[in-house]
Amino acid sequence: MSQKKRIVIIGATSAIATHCARQWLEGSEVDMTLVGRDLEKLERLAQDLRVRSQSSQISVRLGDFETPAGIQLTVDKISSDERLDIALIAHGSLSDQERCQNDLTLCQSELMLNGVSPVLYAEAFASKMLANNHGTVAVIGSVAGDRGRRSNYVYGAAKGLVTRYMQGLQHRLVGSEVRAVLIKPGPTDTPMTLVLKEKGAKLAPVEEVAAAIVSSVAKGSDLIYAPQKWRVIMMIIRHLPKFIFNKMNI
Repeated sequence: MSQKKRIVIIGATSAIATHCARQWLEGSEVDMTLVGRDLEKLERLAQDLRVRSQSSQISVRLGDFETPAGIQLTVDKISSDERLDIALIAHGSLSDQERCQNDLTLCQSELMLNGVSPVLYAEAFASKMLANNHGTVAVIGSVAGDRGRRSNYVYGAAKGLVTRYMQGLQHRLVGSEVRAVLIKPGPTDTPMTLVLKEKGAKLAPVEEVAAAIVSSVAKGSDLIYAPQKWRVIMMIIRHLPKFIFNKMNI
């Protein structure tokens, strides 16, 4: 059995996940599995990581992001009987709110990809880790899940599901050596948020968000906002009286 830290990244080609992978390789040897839907992109990322850490073991695997059976099979093939140290679940898309309002099929797909699918992956990995009483499941949620807003409530509803699920999973894991970490990034400078950037939105550097994730996973934190200022911002938004909130175009 490998003595290197065993890390699995679901949605590995996302910008935040890619930077997390790079930071995990700094100064240490790891056994890392990259999971995604595009084999060519996965292979390019794997090659980049192999150059950065030639003594690490980097492998790729196509994953299912839609069906419970497919998600379970993906996790089974990755983990088998080998002990996992970290599973980072980082896949998703920034839903087009207006299109989702007018296309229920798209709405369902976005809710599945951003909410149900990450939860199913987390549940599958948590069960594997509990069998060994070891490991950390880290899930990237979003500040959008803290309060439903007209601009992104389909995406926010999916991330709200992730938040409630992770709270329950953390409660379930009390007394074990398995940790569940929920990360809530604010708007981050990635290809997924290009539309926001073009509209002049101030976005957090992806390297800083990745550093916060890597640090929170190492600490086993229950919840982290990235950057931390979003903890205060979202606390204010959550507690705004309805008559004030309804006047805001957010």
